[in-house]
Amino acid sequence: MERTYTIPLRDVKNVQKTIRAAKAVRVVQEFLKKHMKVDDIKIDASVNEKIWERGIQKIPSKIKVKAVKDDDGLVEATLAE
Repeated sequence: MERTYTIPLRDVKNVQKTIRAAKAVRVVQEFLKKHMKVDDIKIDASVNEKIWERGIQKIPSKIKVKAVKDDDGLVEATLAE
């Protein structure tokens, strides 16, 4: 199963500046757990680099992710183009 999601990260901007990017990565994982209904999620380096692109404080307000679910129940998230 393959889906494309636009994950809002605007709520992460309300947390402390020094933990924003790390919190954004966790929000992406939680979003995919909720919407894909699995526990095993692997986030690609391209998603991580997009979040950390402008540093720890200036995260993007949203990110577009392509999630692919295997038969095993493993979800692999990559940056959508």
